[in-house]
Amino acid sequence: MRIAIVADVFPPLRSSGAVQLRDLSLEFVQQGHQPTVLVATPGLPERWLVEMWNGVRIVRLRAPLTKDVGYLRRAIGEFMMPFVMLNNFRKSPVAAEAWNGVVWYSPTIFLGPLASALMKSSKCRGYLIVRDLFPDWAVDMGLMRKSLPYWLLKAVEAYQYSVADVIGVQTPGNLAFFDRWTRARRRHVEVLQNWLAAAPNTGCSISVETTVLSGRKIFVYAGNMGIAQGMGILLDLAESLMHRTDVGFLFVGRGSDVLRLRSDAVARGLTNVIFFDEIDPAEIPGLYAQCHVGVVALDPRHRTHNIPGKFLSYMQCGLPVLASINPGNDLVELIEREGVGRASVDSSVTSLQRSSLSLLEDIESDQEMSMRCRRLAGAMFSPEAAVRQIVMAVTT
Repeated sequence: MRIAIVADVFPPLRSSGAVQLRDLSLEFVQQGHQPTVLVATPGLPERWLVEMWNGVRIVRLRAPLTKDVGYLRRAIGEFMMPFVMLNNFRKSPVAAEAWNGVVWYSPTIFLGPLASALMKSSKCRGYLIVRDLFPDWAVDMGLMRKSLPYWLLKAVEAYQYSVADVIGVQTPGNLAFFDRWTRARRRHVEVLQNWLAAAPNTGCSISVETTVLSGRKIFVYAGNMGIAQGMGILLDLAESLMHRTDVGFLFVGRGSDVLRLRSDAVARGLTNVIFFDEIDPAEIPGLYAQCHVGVVALDPRHRTHNIPGKFLSYMQCGLPVLASINPGNDLVELIEREGVGRASVDSSVTSLQRSSLSLLEDIESDQEMSMRCRRLAGAMFSPEAAVRQIVMAVTT
């Protein structure tokens, strides 16, 4: 099958979305398909650039800047992005090709017009991969009110959903959000689990044994550190465990809250916490091999369900998880059912401390926990299963 994959992130970007789309496109190749990734590329000198990478054809399309800019500029850029991409795509050498299916990835919510144009020109079906429910989560977080900007974004979101034939959400808890959408003829929503391809341990530029945390049990957080993660409670946890000289906290990544978190850790005199900048995704297995517990954090104001990509990477590397997440999140039941960690949902540092200490005891006494993590990753979160599910959906 000739598959068009539309996105606004792809390597060399290091975000979880870029890594997921990398693994998905490679798996399409592995299963004998011909994927073409159409990716927004701000700052590209020419209108389009075609590359081949491990059997994946990548068409980079010049687009407005939408990352690491102010809200107003980002909003304008996001609205313009699909139309600029489509205009540049039509001038590329692949513009006349026909597709057997179109797949696109959200976030962002703005790629609907481009996906629709591709589907109409090829008379094929489209599969929308939904990894978060924006703008609703932004309202939950207090980042916006239900005013005019919210309703404009809801209109964009509704249009994107109207274009898709099938929508894949990441947890069963998100299915109810689409009840009204599925009433329309031939529309279908299903759970499409997150995925992550196996990666070898090729080493890491971060060496824990050369830091002040050498010899300790390491709680690691690797990924975005922004408002949605609500990571302040993790510094509270570190402070509550300052008396445990055998425990340390390692934070690796980037995000809007990094500078604040670093400054807060210094102000509190947290000698059991160190920060490192974002590393290449290929280094993650080497990083986790030096650690003992993977940390997941989601702001408790979230009302939607979310299984973060970092959870998958922890499972794949055999790291039990300590999760501080919103009540009712499907991830809580998954962690408890599979016996792969501990979850706290009451926003209490006392509860999170209790969970962290219990988890350390579990790791010492339960030699099978790491293996259960790896088995869960292989059984539920494989790109092989995701590609088979998508192919079936677009060919039905």
